[in-house]
Amino acid sequence: MLEIKDLHAKIDDKEILRGINLTVKPGEVHAIMGPNGSGKSTLSSVLAGSEVFDVSAGEVNFYGKDLLDLPAEDRAREGLFYSFQYPVEIPGVSMVNFMRTALNEHKKYNDEKPLSASEFLKLMREKKKVVEIDSNLTNRSVNEGFSGGEKKKNEIFQMAMLEPKLSILDETDSGLDIDALRIVANGVNKLKSKDNATIVITHYQRLLDHIVPDFVHVLYKGRIVMSAGKELALELEEKGYDWIKKQFED
Repeated sequence: MLEIKDLHAKIDDKEILRGINLTVKPGEVHAIMGPNGSGKSTLSSVLAGSEVFDVSAGEVNFYGKDLLDLPAEDRAREGLFYSFQYPVEIPGVSMVNFMRTALNEHKKYNDEKPLSASEFLKLMREKKKVVEIDSNLTNRSVNEGFSGGEKKKNEIFQMAMLEPKLSILDETDSGLDIDALRIVANGVNKLKSKDNATIVITHYQRLLDHIVPDFVHVLYKGRIVMSAGKELALELEEKGYDWIKKQFED
């Protein structure tokens, strides 16, 4: 599905990613952990197509296509979903219109027939049940006046509607209380299938109590320095990131 080879990226003259190698297959959940400033959000932004960062070396293949050669909107149409760490508000744009336009743009890109209004509303009702989101949120403008937890729930709802091949969740647990965390995690788990994959970027073990990863990777100073199963997250929780810093100081 996704293969990252020796990926380097910088902003201005500061190198942030210093040789990332990662392979993600369908059906897998990968967790990427690491201290602040290690490059976690940079990696997700580069994969999503942010123009803030300059890719100076390496390659990223997504189902055989050069992901780095595609604009951000085509990466999304190819099946890559990016959940923002801080979702933005879009005043005046209703969730219904926003989602119907996004979904039908995906279908147009894949030469599929667009959904009628009745087909779309039926799908929307089904997906709202999956992710436990209230109609009072989906009937409003995109994220306008939403709490932090509501914005994150809305992101998972969008993921449910678009049914991406690969979802990148950038610190989705940030700012969530216990109930919101459970709802978001349950939504992610319900949407998991043998045909899609998820990359979860997080600081903390608590999210991984709900979304159990197949692989955990530790990112430090722009490189993946450790990879293992879910037990690695527990070890990090016990020993802290100073344990990593002591082992991999330059």
